[in-house]
Amino acid sequence: MVSLLLPVIYLAFISLGLPDALLGAAWPSMYLGLGAGLSWAGMISMIISAGTVVSSLASDALTARLGPGRVTAISVGTTAAALFGFSTCTAFWQLCLWAVPYGLGAGSVDAALNNYVALHYESRHMSWLHCMWGLGASGGPVIMGWALAHSSWQSGYRIISVLQVVLTAIIIFSLPLWKKPGEETGEEIAREHRTLPQLMRVPGVPEVMAMFACYSVVETTAGMWASSYCTLQRGIDAGTAASWASLFYVGITVGRFLSGFIAMKLNDHQMINLGFVLVALGILPILLPLGSAALVTGLVTVGLGCAPIYPSVIHETPLNFGRSLSMALTGVQMAAAYVGNVVFPPLFGLLAQYISISLYPWYLLAALVLMAVMSRALHRKTAAKRAANGY
Repeated sequence: MVSLLLPVIYLAFISLGLPDALLGAAWPSMYLGLGAGLSWAGMISMIISAGTVVSSLASDALTARLGPGRVTAISVGTTAAALFGFSTCTAFWQLCLWAVPYGLGAGSVDAALNNYVALHYESRHMSWLHCMWGLGASGGPVIMGWALAHSSWQSGYRIISVLQVVLTAIIIFSLPLWKKPGEETGEEIAREHRTLPQLMRVPGVPEVMAMFACYSVVETTAGMWASSYCTLQRGIDAGTAASWASLFYVGITVGRFLSGFIAMKLNDHQMINLGFVLVALGILPILLPLGSAALVTGLVTVGLGCAPIYPSVIHETPLNFGRSLSMALTGVQMAAAYVGNVVFPPLFGLLAQYISISLYPWYLLAALVLMAVMSRALHRKTAAKRAANGY
């Protein structure tokens, strides 16, 4: 029966990705009518991210009380309501209010689904799960573009909201399929509930949180500032630079599809190291003046390298810290990633504005090196638990 649930989980992750790029796609058509400034979209993004951090940290308690299926259904339903709320907004302050449930809904479902797959499925499914997120994130702007061409940005948000409502209904009907940890084998797994300071004292937790923050630096900064780097530093015209930047996300999506097959041969730690190598190989032609072909190849390669890192670190959480702590630590890891998303890409923007955009590849390289150092420290500290799991 668990296998019947897998398509539902894949759909849930497509749904999770659908709204992620909507604001950026719709904002040029939204802000004037809402009496907002062009830069005010950053405020909405920060409110959403803050809500996501809060709900990620609360996901362990919610999942223990309600179960992963109910948490997923409630979270997707909350997101659907928030998206519909966005479609009704006529002023900027209303967007700010609806951004709160939007963020709260996203964090819990992200942590609950990631931990569920880590506990119940092989590593390849985690890679394909995040590939589904990429499909959703790519599809959202397509739907919004159609809505803008034929109606309005409000219609785009309503369409995505309806899709989320349909998924909520599917998840509700699938609730009997959701299993608790140990239910398939009859093994009882006692969940440990610890405060954040207590979790921070678990060997390897500070390191894995730093890894997730660094990963967010690489992925978000690479995608957000690629077009600006290509235009301002390399002299590529803006239209071409934008299309090249999108290839970075294509690299992640395709890479996660391929990672699912590679993971049948390599374990999570090997997949993470493979990702590090590919990111480094991608940064090199971005850093060096090797021409346009090398530059675009580098961007795609960085995307391919990012592909296996995030899913593999999540999937090995039960092995690194034990199944009893996996839900709590998945939420903490998600929160660290979201904090990285909020803080470090804007920080690079300040460096680019006041120093030079040429720091782009060096910024990525510094984050990669720190992530690799933290990964080595994490696996050194958790080696005993992984050995006990035969890993």
